[in-house]
Amino acid sequence: MALRTLVTKRTVAAGLGFRQQLRGLQTFSLPDLPYDYGALEPAISGDIMQLHHQKHHQTYITNYNKALEQLDDAISKGDANTVAKLHSALKFNGGGHINHSIFWKNLAPVREGGGEPPKGSLGWAIDTNFGSVEALVKKMNAEGAALQGSGWVWLGVDKELKRLVIETTANQDPLVSKGANLVPLLGIDVWEHAYYLQYKNVRPDYLKNIWKVINWKYANDVYEKECP
Repeated sequence: MALRTLVTKRTVAAGLGFRQQLRGLQTFSLPDLPYDYGALEPAISGDIMQLHHQKHHQTYITNYNKALEQLDDAISKGDANTVAKLHSALKFNGGGHINHSIFWKNLAPVREGGGEPPKGSLGWAIDTNFGSVEALVKKMNAEGAALQGSGWVWLGVDKELKRLVIETTANQDPLVSKGANLVPLLGIDVWEHAYYLQYKNVRPDYLKNIWKVINWKYANDVYEKECP
């Protein structure tokens, strides 16, 4: 009986500790874009950017915050079934927020350097790993076009091996889902909502044109931070 009481107290204490950690998690809010919605035209239309940012990204944030609140409530009630069900909602919507927050930074208007070839250590690493920027773009476009359904194509760096990698992830899975040491440098959204209003179902055209507004400076800054 004493052992059972001790186990119960430990279980309750663990639950309280987890709830305290959960309350320490911050809810998300929609980040501002560092450029106007129409600033990436003609590569990406202002209508797409506004819809993508205000509707799609906001929806991921709203649903994540709601799921986080529901998780806190379920834990307080000891509702293990609901806790388990909420895992997928947190992963999907949290991933949607993480991925899109990176995506906006990966883009820049042409007048602000968008589309300028990568320089510095990242440019050298691309030549070393892929032969040229053109070869990298060709490979990422092929991977992105071939991805079935919705997802992302990534240029990342393995911060342990200090090696560049190209990966795809399904739905809103972040790059870290492919490896704990992977850090995203550049992610391209290949969900239809990222291009359909302008490019219809021709994803390869979208992939071809988005490179005209890619912010290689941001990617280089992340690379140099991870691989000094």
